[in-house]
Amino acid sequence: DNDILGVLQVLVGIFLYVNCLMIFTFLKKEVFRGDTRYILFAQTLFVDSAVLFLTDVMLLMTAFQVRIHMISCIIVSVVVAVLKSCTPMTLVAMCLERYVAICMPLRHADISSSSRIRFFGFLIIWTISSITALFTFVTYLCGPPKFTVLKSRAIMLLTFFLMMISVIIFTYIKIMIAARAASSEKKKSTSKCLRTVLLHGFQMFLCVVQFITPYIEMPLWKLDIIVFINVRYSNFIMFIIVPRCLSPLIYGLRDEKFFAVLRHYAVFPFNFPTTAYFCQNC
Repeated sequence: DNDILGVLQVLVGIFLYVNCLMIFTFLKKEVFRGDTRYILFAQTLFVDSAVLFLTDVMLLMTAFQVRIHMISCIIVSVVVAVLKSCTPMTLVAMCLERYVAICMPLRHADISSSSRIRFFGFLIIWTISSITALFTFVTYLCGPPKFTVLKSRAIMLLTFFLMMISVIIFTYIKIMIAARAASSEKKKSTSKCLRTVLLHGFQMFLCVVQFITPYIEMPLWKLDIIVFINVRYSNFIMFIIVPRCLSPLIYGLRDEKFFAVLRHYAVFPFNFPTTAYFCQNC
């Protein structure tokens, strides 16, 4: 158990370092701070880093049997629940942004640069993200969860998932149609958008699956505690760590402009001339 816990700490440390470096890169360049695409990416990085840190702290406290006050536990649990719901919602917004960029290029500049649209967009994301967490919190205050309450929560999560997957399928189909009709010069960018939407869909699927992992783990706790611990560690890697390492891969490494600036700050002491020149012109 200690060996597995140590490996998890190394993985979490690496991903937190990469995410923090990318957040730093975003904050240092005004060209990124003014683009809705990169603002959504930065929010994903911030939320994913917070979820990784908080869930890792709770994992360590569980492993070493550290007790905290119930009120503190409730607050942390609600915050983590809101953040976990925020990631898939932000991914849906990023898919919609790619849809507008490819299928509505003339309106993309106006929509992506509008502060009012951004405000309402982020308000919708955080409002919907809070619903599941607040529902769980209210049902906890009402007493032990009954079958009807658990069923209602399951229906809410299913609706939540179907709504997001419908948007992603819609954007993928529209971008695919646009890709077939595009000229040879634009086919490369539209094909890249298709792959981005697919990666976002896979990432969102992993994020949503984490909501049902407790229902898988709890029966195992009564059967075999060793199997329960192993399954819980596996779920932590697959549905907490893996989805949150895909965001840096999708945008941080695949986006040429962002990667050039990221590389500049990652190797700052060496300061490659070509990268520094590019960064100065961003």
